[in-house]
Amino acid sequence: MNKVLLIIQREYLTRVRKRSFIVMIFVVPLLIFAMGAIIALVAKDSDKLSSEQVVNVVDESNIFADKFHDVKNIKFKPVTASLEQLEAAAKTNESLLILSIPADYNKKNAVKVFSKKKPSLLITDEIGKQMNNIAVNNSMLQHHIDPVIVNSIKSNISVNAVELTDAGAKDANVGPNMAVGIACAILIYISLFIYGAQVMRGVIEEKTSRIIEVIISSVKPFQLMLGKIIGVGLVGLTQFGAWIILSVISTKIAGQAFNSPQGSMMGALAVLQTIPFGYILGCFLFYFLSGYLLYSALFAAVGSAVDSETETQQFMFPITLPLFFTYILSVSVLFRAPDSALAVWLSIIPFTSPVAMMVRIPFGVPGWQLALSMFMMVAGFLFTTWVAARIYRVGVLMYGKKASFKELGKWFFYKE
Repeated sequence: MNKVLLIIQREYLTRVRKRSFIVMIFVVPLLIFAMGAIIALVAKDSDKLSSEQVVNVVDESNIFADKFHDVKNIKFKPVTASLEQLEAAAKTNESLLILSIPADYNKKNAVKVFSKKKPSLLITDEIGKQMNNIAVNNSMLQHHIDPVIVNSIKSNISVNAVELTDAGAKDANVGPNMAVGIACAILIYISLFIYGAQVMRGVIEEKTSRIIEVIISSVKPFQLMLGKIIGVGLVGLTQFGAWIILSVISTKIAGQAFNSPQGSMMGALAVLQTIPFGYILGCFLFYFLSGYLLYSALFAAVGSAVDSETETQQFMFPITLPLFFTYILSVSVLFRAPDSALAVWLSIIPFTSPVAMMVRIPFGVPGWQLALSMFMMVAGFLFTTWVAARIYRVGVLMYGKKASFKELGKWFFYKE
């Protein structure tokens, strides 16, 4: 045990003493805040980023041409020139857009937008929205229904989600919870790759420099692998701890700077205070640590099986595919249906649960599902560590031979 602790101490101290580590503790939060501010400014002034587009409308139906209304950066211009003439002009003018509306505009794909350069989705969506409104109003007039009266009685109802708890009813804050869940999932996904790759690179460097031969003479391969994994994991926890502390301090400073109850910043801070950060943070640390232990053991096995980082790709893809698959689903599907069968199963399977469960947790997860998921994570990293250790003990002393999955299988069954 003392040897493992010495390895952990060495792996930890050699990394946290680096100037780059200390710099990144302060730089990363600043970059995140700066990036958020830039995104907010860009989103605020997004209308100024695109140039004005003129849509030349060729309307054979005589219904739409004079009923389009201009919006920001999009102007509609009815034209009488033939479609053939406009198409010929568009071939030499990239900014020329032609909207062709045939008499039978209701047929599928009948309405077309011609241009030399592909038009943006903003333009095609705006055209489609306006044409649908014009067509509906035209149909109402044909049936002697006044569109003005219909539009005047339209309502604009907004639904506010309220969560019933033992302490009473409270705002569910679905949007902020969804944002926190996705942010945690992305952070775990990125972290597992970063710190797992550090373990793999460390193994490859020690193997190629032949230092490993000296180390193995003093400690068992399993002890070396376990010490390296835990040491690098503690480095990651140290970074996260520092970032969390800096984020809390920054939030308090921002709250004092914008102390007006009418300020948008105070409103945002009030919403954030309703999110159970303590519960989410505890789950985040567990799934980060357990997911890291699971994947870093496999990364260490991959590092022991190759002689250079360029040879790792054939082994990395099948290992990281479940994590990548879950990440894609998390940011596109799972947050829309956090209690679906797919989300539940992905949050229980050890190779996918670190990402999938973090998407579900802010929405509330039944206690038995969380307990089962955590149990499966512990069992999963114990199993993968055992499997990786059997490969690591042989591969770490193999040189000059390209390993394959068949070869790794043989290493696994070698006797001590």
